[in-house]
Amino acid sequence: MNPAGLAAAAGTPRLRKWPSKRRTPASPPDMADPHQLFDDTSSAQNRGYGAQRAPGGLGYPNTSASAQAAFLADPVSNMAMAYGSSLAAQGKELVDKNDWEVQYQQDTPVAPRFDVNAPDLYIPAMAFITYILVAGLALGTQDRFSPDLLGLQASSALAWLALEVLAILLSLYLVTVNTDLTTIDLVAFLGYKYVGMIGGVLMGLLFGKTGYYLVLGWCCVSIFVFMIRTLRLKILAEAAAEGVPVRGARNQLRMYLTMAVAAAQPLLMYWLTFHLVR
Repeated sequence: MNPAGLAAAAGTPRLRKWPSKRRTPASPPDMADPHQLFDDTSSAQNRGYGAQRAPGGLGYPNTSASAQAAFLADPVSNMAMAYGSSLAAQGKELVDKNDWEVQYQQDTPVAPRFDVNAPDLYIPAMAFITYILVAGLALGTQDRFSPDLLGLQASSALAWLALEVLAILLSLYLVTVNTDLTTIDLVAFLGYKYVGMIGGVLMGLLFGKTGYYLVLGWCCVSIFVFMIRTLRLKILAEAAAEGVPVRGARNQLRMYLTMAVAAAQPLLMYWLTFHLVR
């Protein structure tokens, strides 16, 4: 070893590392450690945001719990309101659609079991039979029942129905209306008035003439509106398709014919039932 190097090493004092006296600034208690990768959520209550959260989770109010509590408080009224709202929505949808027309398939009307607007003879036939039975009941409660009188009641109702159909067919021919209305369709439309007649007579038996006039009046208004809406699509719609002017003479006759058929229904309803209620 070189003696000069040893002498230099022995003469040079050895340097010792002293710890730095500079202090690292302490982090505030609310500030996370910059060297920490994840937040310590165990002490969240000491950091200012550890207040109790709502039981719904994520700090939002539990609206489902409040709705359930409101429903349980008064379930009957809430169910009634929900049911009424659904009925109102369905009724509004039907009115908005305004779908009173009969559906067609290859120029042929769809069968009544596939279209609620298609005329069929089930309701008119059952209503006619029920009307005869109710008339016999009314005559029996007044001690006026007899087979001959019941037969007269049935034959007069059939005669008026046949007279109506013949008068409408003759009027359509004279006014030269090109429509797809058939004799069966007319019998079906005209037979719906027996439903209102049954209701009027039954209410007359239960509540007297006051109930009879109230129910029969409401049924008369209903059948009048029904006939206007139905025949208007059958008679006036064909005129519009043929290009007939709205204010033309022929179209005015078709409107008068529609109104006359609709107005005849309440008159016949009263004529065939007024003598059954006393």
